[in-house]
Amino acid sequence: MTQRLVNLDIDLLRAFVTVAETGHFTRAAGLLGRSQPAVSLQIRRLEDQLRSPLLDRSGRSVTLTTEGATLLPQARRLVRLNDEILSTLGDGDLEGEVRFGAPEDIATIHLPAILGAFARSHPRIKLSVTCDYTANLLDQLSRGLVDLALIKREPVGPELGVRVWSEPLVWVALDASVLEVSPLPLIVAPAPDIYRKRALAALSDAGVTFRLSFTSPSLAGQMAALRAGLGVGVLPAAMAPRDLIVLRTGLPVLADSEIALVSARGAGGPSALLAQEVLRALERGPSSS
Repeated sequence: MTQRLVNLDIDLLRAFVTVAETGHFTRAAGLLGRSQPAVSLQIRRLEDQLRSPLLDRSGRSVTLTTEGATLLPQARRLVRLNDEILSTLGDGDLEGEVRFGAPEDIATIHLPAILGAFARSHPRIKLSVTCDYTANLLDQLSRGLVDLALIKREPVGPELGVRVWSEPLVWVALDASVLEVSPLPLIVAPAPDIYRKRALAALSDAGVTFRLSFTSPSLAGQMAALRAGLGVGVLPAAMAPRDLIVLRTGLPVLADSEIALVSARGAGGPSALLAQEVLRALERGPSSS
């Protein structure tokens, strides 16, 4: 007797991949533009089709079962292949626009390759990118002006986006002689920038006197001031340039910043596709949730 073949539903696989990557049904639902019960039902249907439990729902966050871990890389390939086929054949469902936001430093370092690859894979989706502070991006999300944004945030729970990675922060300067200056000259962005908040809090808690020697909303402006020797600044460790030194002693340790991906309520379609690409490309190692 010939066994009946089951055709897997791409929508169910996409829901599974999104839940697996976010570790949370609510966050996945936001990225997919669906309700949490609808996503939960999709996962149940996929588990019924495969006759295997794919997710362990017993903890605060969702984790993969052995069967789910086996399925995940295969499901990713199928979803990506589906999207590539539809893009190649010019399917109308892949038309639209994604209004994406990110702070300038994240956009400069992490996004060009991701957005370029997405634009080539989905040429009928228009990308509009805004660089701004986290507070402004969240305001634009709430007003429907941005669909999706990478933001800097305090380490919090799932109520503010999907955690992508933690960003170690370091003190940088032209040379270490700046540590002999009192009050310490500080180069920062205007409030409410989180790196500024980290710097001021760390110095105040350590009893280090300081003054704001240079304030600029532009990363390029801050880098120019650092290279001119005007003071000490704070940068993500991965962004510290070779012509500046990292001050590993003499100043208090900085708390990490956390990077999260936030979607506007109800955002789906092209926005969900880009969200999945960003998560796959940027989610880092075992520390990521």
